[in-house]
Amino acid sequence: MIAIKNSAPRGRPRSFDVEEAVDKAVKLFHQRGYDAVGVAELGSELGIKPPSFYAAFGNKAGLFQRALERYTASKASVFGNARAKGGSVTEVIERTLLEAARIYPERDGAAGCLVIDGTRNSIDPEARALAAALKEAGRASIRDFIATEFPERADELASLVTIALAGMSSAARDGAKASTLKAFAEAAGRAFRQEAVRA
Repeated sequence: MIAIKNSAPRGRPRSFDVEEAVDKAVKLFHQRGYDAVGVAELGSELGIKPPSFYAAFGNKAGLFQRALERYTASKASVFGNARAKGGSVTEVIERTLLEAARIYPERDGAAGCLVIDGTRNSIDPEARALAAALKEAGRASIRDFIATEFPERADELASLVTIALAGMSSAARDGAKASTLKAFAEAAGRAFRQEAVRA
């Protein structure tokens, strides 16, 4: 991961709130995807002049990384939130899928998962690498958790979960309703349970 310096350069204090700017960037990237949001538009929407923008974030990908970090530390972390409530592997995975069905439908112009879909078809290799690293870390967390009960099939079962989440995110961005996603999540949860206990 690229290290982001949070401290302001010596001399002049910043004339904008960095944390508020990151929150606004999360919304813009989530609504439209990384490539569709230009630096000039970011500056205008965030109220930041180019010198301040580059001093704070380095470049657009630097701001995107901060946005991804903010997003994954929020309620949008469907697996993290589901796991925090405890339970068996099957219970947590079923809860994860249902949480995605609740979080992913369109709200305020944003749908799906920013990590999964924010750089879909992006031409920026740095942004793609940032999202890919988080996706892989998320998959690894799911796999390691599944391995606590089903070590022999953890990799296969983790793929079932992550592919289901990716499909739900894509469907949400295409306009799938919450009821549709919930029905799918319930079916995927049953499939996971059946696969997990299969000899």
